[in-house]
Amino acid sequence: MALSSRFWRLNLFPKPSLSPLQTTLKSLKPLRQKLCPILSLPISSSSSSSLNSSNSLFSTSKNSAFSEPHSRTPSPQDDLIVLGIETSCDDTAAAIVRGNGEILSQVVSSQADLLAQYGGVAPKMAEEAHLQVIDKVVQEALDKAKLTETNLSAVAVTIGPGLGLCLRVGVRKAREIAGSCNLPIIGVHHMEAHALVARLTERELQFPFMALLISGGHNLLILARDLGQYVQLGTTIDDAIGEAYDKTAKWLGLDLRRSGGPAIEELAREGDAKSVKFSTPMKQHKDCNFSYAGLKTQVRLAIESKNINTTIPLSSASSEDRRIRADIAASFQRVAVLHLEERCERAIEWALKIEPSVKHLVVSGGVASNQYVRSRLDQVVKKNSLQLVCPPPCLCTDNGVMVAWTGIENFRMGRFDPPPPADEPEDIVYELRPRWPLGEEYAEGRSEARSIRTARMHPSLTSMIQESLQQQP
Repeated sequence: MALSSRFWRLNLFPKPSLSPLQTTLKSLKPLRQKLCPILSLPISSSSSSSLNSSNSLFSTSKNSAFSEPHSRTPSPQDDLIVLGIETSCDDTAAAIVRGNGEILSQVVSSQADLLAQYGGVAPKMAEEAHLQVIDKVVQEALDKAKLTETNLSAVAVTIGPGLGLCLRVGVRKAREIAGSCNLPIIGVHHMEAHALVARLTERELQFPFMALLISGGHNLLILARDLGQYVQLGTTIDDAIGEAYDKTAKWLGLDLRRSGGPAIEELAREGDAKSVKFSTPMKQHKDCNFSYAGLKTQVRLAIESKNINTTIPLSSASSEDRRIRADIAASFQRVAVLHLEERCERAIEWALKIEPSVKHLVVSGGVASNQYVRSRLDQVVKKNSLQLVCPPPCLCTDNGVMVAWTGIENFRMGRFDPPPPADEPEDIVYELRPRWPLGEEYAEGRSEARSIRTARMHPSLTSMIQESLQQQP
């Protein structure tokens, strides 16, 4: 019979002091039954009950992991070595990072050929691609760092949001390593990782700060008040900007092996950004939410009206055909990013009401690699006397470094699970979080445009942590 593993309760132990973090791998073994008593229970017949109850996803122990007996010499916090695994969508990634922020290795296996073949992410094909390379990617990360699994302090892995089939591949691998080496394991929120990686590259970045997280599946504006404490200022009510870039690139017949974003950005440099009149989304809605479904429709209709033969590759197109495609690409990009600018302007105003000390806007996620996006948003933040913080492009797209670093930040707070059983059945059913909000919604930010889908959605990370803290004596 398949088993349910309801892990990732983010067990909240007392926050360690500034003295070296004293924890070892073997000292966590006695906590397994205390903190994860549900590991071997059959999966619930009612999935909705587990989705709507934060108590079923968290547990709190009065016992501190830092007070257990140690079986080896304690290590300083900077000597933590964490493996991060990321498989939430179409990239298989692993990285090893030290507690001091040193990146020991980073490996990413792209599914660019599949994206080009299917014109987007096909979940089942993506899962199979992850399965084919996950062992090799993790081993290469270890080899590049000149380490073995026994040198690790913990394993961090993305557990949501994302595609359930893909998330499962990374989680299974992480639990396999953690179980065989008796390592603590840290479940990571994908969007929190995109936000926190900026604290790795900009070590002066302190809470509170704002973050705009933009990718193929997400548009999210948050106020990060503290680790695990986020206010959602705005989110996607239908399609994300990365999805709009990808579809526009596909309809224009561009090479998708580089993904839609870079292809559109490059072609747009040749075009007139004001030649095609697209309407800016949601002008009438005075909130910070995003919508790109309507803009996608405008682009599709514009392409159809121009009678472009997109079966002809751009490299073989006539000069007139190329000019038309470039004009559409440039006009699309201008309006798509203008939508970001307008939402960020309002979000900055809201954030400063809540936290007047905010000084930075972090822009991360795959679309944050776009230089046009960066330059336009830099003007917005300067106008509001803030500073723009963008991780390097290799850390904007999905990667293992952001997962490992977020694991380190949470591990230091005592938010981790003890090692899983070494003999876990292969057919175990993991409780993943494909739809998992990061923060609690700001009252003024609730969408008036339409209801944001909430079916089968987990409680937000912020609400779960707050409830668990309230349960502590």
